[in-house]
Amino acid sequence: MKIHEYQAKEILAKYNVPVPRGKVAYSVAEAEAIAKELGGSVVVKAQIHAGGRGKGGGVKVAKDVAEAAVIAEKILGMTLITHQTGPEGRLVQRLLVEETLPIERELYLGIVLDRGTGKIIFMASAAGGMEIEEVAAKDPDAILKEVIEPGIGLQPYQARKLAYGIGIPAAAANAAVQAMLALSKACMEMDATLAEINPFILTKDNKVYALDAKINFDDNALFRHKDVVELRDVNEEDPLEVEASKFGLNYIKLDGNIACMVNGAGLAMATMDIIQYAGGTPANFLDVGGGASAEQVKNAFRILLGDPAVKAVLINIFGGILRCDTLAAGVVAAARDLGIAVPIVIRMEGTNVKEGQLILKESGFNFIVADGMKDAAEKVVAAAGGSN
Repeated sequence: MKIHEYQAKEILAKYNVPVPRGKVAYSVAEAEAIAKELGGSVVVKAQIHAGGRGKGGGVKVAKDVAEAAVIAEKILGMTLITHQTGPEGRLVQRLLVEETLPIERELYLGIVLDRGTGKIIFMASAAGGMEIEEVAAKDPDAILKEVIEPGIGLQPYQARKLAYGIGIPAAAANAAVQAMLALSKACMEMDATLAEINPFILTKDNKVYALDAKINFDDNALFRHKDVVELRDVNEEDPLEVEASKFGLNYIKLDGNIACMVNGAGLAMATMDIIQYAGGTPANFLDVGGGASAEQVKNAFRILLGDPAVKAVLINIFGGILRCDTLAAGVVAAARDLGIAVPIVIRMEGTNVKEGQLILKESGFNFIVADGMKDAAEKVVAAAGGSN
């Protein structure tokens, strides 16, 4: 789960990470009032779940209250397009209005899970204010790393090593170390999958601040954080993904034209791979789960077909807890109720597979039955119009 920058800063402030003074605004009048409260010279920042806002025109500095109002009117309600939003962009519905600060240097701090080691990694770099992926590609040695041991957390000696390693002067070292320890504590206690400050700034008077902040949360741990769940902004999420979450379906929209309905995350990944191997492009990841009902299958179909890019559907089911006859009944019900017009390729194996195949055969619909995954991938790619 993602949250907005201003929400991330509110969380970090509770852990004593220094953040600029600022407030969220939902209207031009609110932005103007906040700018006046902060002293006039402010930064007006679009709040969307995407990076690259500055390059897209979503972050502007105002020298006084009047200019802040003009900028707010321009940004609020705009469709902001960045390298992370895609060409469709995102509608800006709220702004963060913050005080300006005398920036001396822009640095980077970030905490992520390293799946190679199975541990949390604290990263720091003197190359702040730019995409960390770009830094990693051009100069990997510019990113310093410290392993956070489970149950121990980031240690002060590690934070000092990072602080001096990225060139923070002695006068600001203690403040930077405390900010790093606070960021680490926030990440661990909040079950974050990503906690990033970019840029982490050093001011001319040797103070440090989180000038920008990003926190993503582990969906599986949200039951422990009801307050975090309340921060969810469904307007920033794909409508089909929001709809799928209502029915307990694991759905992620992708850019292709072949919809996939699979039970089990591993099988879903393999299905997407084999579609690409056959020359096609998957339109989604969809795991209906091991115990899906016929009603869930129907809802899954409705969500799949809600994507106008879909030209064909591949159903790949291994009948275990989800029996093949249950799946077949749901597919037939969906075809009748939803008026499915695109080709449907079905590959089923496992529990009650013969019963499931009989249901499909007697349904009156022209389902394409495949013999194995390779055959299924080749047939669905052909049904969608051939290789890309």
